[in-house]
Amino acid sequence: MNIKAALISVFGAGLASMPLFAHHGDAGRYEDKLTTVKGIVIELQLINPHSVVVLDVKDEAGDQVVRWRGEAGSATQLRGWCWTKEVIKPGDTVTMIGRRLKNGSPYMTLSENSRVIDANGKEIYRGNDPGQPNQPGPCAPARTGGSR
Repeated sequence: MNIKAALISVFGAGLASMPLFAHHGDAGRYEDKLTTVKGIVIELQLINPHSVVVLDVKDEAGDQVVRWRGEAGSATQLRGWCWTKEVIKPGDTVTMIGRRLKNGSPYMTLSENSRVIDANGKEIYRGNDPGQPNQPGPCAPARTGGSR
């Protein structure tokens, strides 16, 4: 085996043994400012890689209903915030605070600085602070094993 083939084999084995974390970026996709909407829950999709909260929200005039979607973290991440299908159910009123798509669609990311607040004013989800890791949530298992 020549040296080039040996190096490629070692490099390939190293890559294969590393966990790979692929994720799409959303730079430039969402507005920087936060948008707040309050509406009636239509559906909660606790799915991977991103869960979705679907709300019917009255427009500013109160004449029409607009269907909004909020894209949150994975079902696993939301379990750390105590979310199950019982946390918010169809018919419940919630407020979502997040960054809206730049194209004006009624769709927001529930990531940086985001919040979901129930009808009683209780914060039931908090996105990460900019530049900080995601908050583990009150129901997340305790983190162990050193700092990252």
